Amino acid sequence: MEVRAKKALGQHFLTDQRIAQDIVAALHGPCEALEVGPGMGVLTQYLLQREDIDLKLVEIDGESVDYLLTHFAGMQGRLLQADFLRLKLEKIFPERFSVIGNFPYNISSQIFFKVLDYRESIPEVVCMIQKEVAERIAEGPGSKTYGILSVLLQAWYDIEYLFSVGSGCFAPPPKVESAVIRLTRNGRTDLGCDESLFRAVVKTAFGQRRKMMRNPLKPLIADKAAREGWTDEEKAAFTANPVFERRPETLSVEDFIDLTNLLT
Repeated sequence: MEVRAKKALGQHFLTDQRIAQDIVAALHGPCEALEVGPGMGVLTQYLLQREDIDLKLVEIDGESVDYLLTHFAGMQGRLLQADFLRLKLEKIFPERFSVIGNFPYNISSQIFFKVLDYRESIPEVVCMIQKEVAERIAEGPGSKTYGILSVLLQAWYDIEYLFSVGSGCFAPPPKVESAVIRLTRNGRTDLGCDESLFRAVVKTAFGQRRKMMRNPLKPLIADKAAREGWTDEEKAAFTANPVFERRPETLSVEDFIDLTNLLT
């Protein structure tokens, strides 16, 4: 029995066993862990061999679920057929848990946003994603690929780009290269600013990444001016701050935090 790769689910099954072993070895134990999208179990087989990992799995594809139940003993109670993005993870893991998986490329960003929502419960993520996305997440300020996910994830996690994976390691081969990264929760407990506004500032700024900050942030500046009842002169003095002459890719996480406090 084989599982048919489904384009709608972004499925490209890893076939290189050495790469699978390296991905599993990158996850630190002991821990409870959730494997996202196990497919035909290329990572699962090695995760189950690790006595320091208490493994659970979530898979949306019914064909993959049938395959895993048939080929792996002890899947009952470990394997959940569900959409990871819709799961209430606190009902599965009342305590902290790590996340591992070969993430479907078409929902990898959404998976990371969910990880951010559960950051107090998820100390570590090891995953394979599209190489371009991996580079973007791991890059620091000043890079052309540095963007929204870079800032939001680096605010809460240390990011390590572990290694690249060629398209020939998959069936069917994807049209892009892949890479494995590790996210490790940093020591930050509070941003020191309004978090919802922080996200809005980051997303708005990178919406026009080639522009100086005063251009994409005009609506947020206007909101503050209205709240404060500024005159045109006061507004002009505010936007004379040098930060508004910079482009978003040059700002660090700390710079975005300071900017958020300016706009609060």
